[in-house]
Amino acid sequence: YKPKLILRGHKRGVSAVRFSPDGNWIASCSADSTIKIWDARSGKLAHTLEGHLAGISTISWSPDSKLIASGSDDKSIRLWDVATGKAYPVPFLGHHNYVYSLAFSPKGNMLVSGSYDEAVFLWDVRTARVLRSLPAHSDPVGGVDFIRDGTMVVSCAGDGLIRIWDTGTGQCLRTLVHEDNPPVVSVRFSPNGKFVLAWTLDSCVRLWNYVEGRCVKTYQGHKNSKYSITGAFGVYDSGAFAVSGSEDGDMVVWDVTSKAVLQRLSGHDGVVLGVDTHPTERMIVSGGLDGTVRIWREDEA
Repeated sequence: YKPKLILRGHKRGVSAVRFSPDGNWIASCSADSTIKIWDARSGKLAHTLEGHLAGISTISWSPDSKLIASGSDDKSIRLWDVATGKAYPVPFLGHHNYVYSLAFSPKGNMLVSGSYDEAVFLWDVRTARVLRSLPAHSDPVGGVDFIRDGTMVVSCAGDGLIRIWDTGTGQCLRTLVHEDNPPVVSVRFSPNGKFVLAWTLDSCVRLWNYVEGRCVKTYQGHKNSKYSITGAFGVYDSGAFAVSGSEDGDMVVWDVTSKAVLQRLSGHDGVVLGVDTHPTERMIVSGGLDGTVRIWREDEA
């Protein structure tokens, strides 16, 4: 992967970046309380979404790429119409501290949110009401994600626990914990739904087989001891890769199976917080404390 575009416009650090499911757009959110929507290919700014009263830590696209949900330090979650750049009039209220992570369900009818208030909520998108409150953690919740068929949610927290929940019943199906018990800041289900990738503040990313409850791979080479860093899965010719931000300004790409470092991507000045991979093309987007959003492409042979 080579650097292709640098998108400037955020006035403060960029906390998360996400490709839209249709691959046409990139959304970025920032400590400057705005969300920006960029054309994924040209890098042109399409909209700046304003309305939150404090910094924004998390964004999620609806499966049809028409809506964005955002979670802010103002304790609210807002929905935005991507075509118009306008916020839905009714915010999602219920958390009593910073909203740290968000994910749409695969059907787009539910949202899961994790907050500094230690709660995980399942929301009805249509009514902006809490469907279910999961008695999740005893520390701020770092990350949440839906599995691809929507039947399960994963959450993680500073207490070092990763929990898998049944979306329908709200029951905790599994608790994963590493013997060192480092704080967990971010989690993602693998695309096939069989594994969970977890970022921890001991500079490790771990791949868990959650059915068996064991850690099957540990990826190292990035730095992560303080910030809430995320990453993503992707594919290349000979298999799957995982990519992560790092506190040293790099991104690190690993082969999922062999754990080998395939590439280090350098360019950001300072911590790289958010990384995402394009749904169909060989592209990576990153955002960091330097306030920039960067697009990386694989060279066409």
